[in-house]
Amino acid sequence: MDMLAQILSSGIAVGMIYAVIAFGFQLTFATSGTLNFGQGEALMLGALVGLTCVDTLGMNYWAMIPVVCLFGMLQGSFVELIGVRPAIKIKSEFGWIMSTIALGIIFKNVAENIWGRDALPFPAPLPMEPMNFLGANILPMEILVVVGALVMMLLVEFFNRKTIYGKAVVATANDRDAAGLMGINTSMVITFSYALSSLTAAFAGVLIAPLTLTGATMGGALGLKAFAVAIIGGLSSGMGIIVGGLILGIVETATGFYFSTGYKDVPGLILLLLVLAYKPSGLFGKSAIKKV
Repeated sequence: MDMLAQILSSGIAVGMIYAVIAFGFQLTFATSGTLNFGQGEALMLGALVGLTCVDTLGMNYWAMIPVVCLFGMLQGSFVELIGVRPAIKIKSEFGWIMSTIALGIIFKNVAENIWGRDALPFPAPLPMEPMNFLGANILPMEILVVVGALVMMLLVEFFNRKTIYGKAVVATANDRDAAGLMGINTSMVITFSYALSSLTAAFAGVLIAPLTLTGATMGGALGLKAFAVAIIGGLSSGMGIIVGGLILGIVETATGFYFSTGYKDVPGLILLLLVLAYKPSGLFGKSAIKKV
């Protein structure tokens, strides 16, 4: 039972990181039908910018978070303006895929030239001594990861439901053409959705950085797994994103414990293939009905 509690606690912490990154995929897909395949690089840049603020500029961890979030918004807006908007204008079905992948590679190379290729430690704002809870050893940072991820997603949901600008985002997501006819600047809404998407990824970066080493290569695997979570849970379901993240996080942790860490990625990929084969819209997603 102690081992089960340990696997669950570690899996939930990892799964919530996947979920908050995958939440960014949902934001852009809802408004524009596109995805930022450089989402992992947005996480990486957020972590490295946060490390610079803390280590070089001497900022407090909590004061650094708004700076990283602002940087994430600017980076996401840049990706949409340079890589996505031109593809949408010419109605290219695959242009935005290659553009976001290319920009992700560029961001990674820029990070390697600025911060180097070595993995760097990120100072933790909380004690790193584990606490015992129901037989599981839980780090305070793991609790912060779960709470922070939930708070971020709840704040975005509150923004969408309770503010006039959030309602413009929801209207664009429901019917972009109708929203445009009602006077909503849908191009700006799509830019904002990309900004918000990268903000969540950058925030996830500074959440997970104290638990891992920070470097230019840290975003690739996390971005790919978050994409798998978005597909498994369903790009049209916020609850599906959370459940998908928890499933993948717990399955990965259990596989690494009972078998080998070398196999921990296998069950998630198998689950992804099964979902794509039998329920392409995701476990909680809604199947789109296209009239012709």
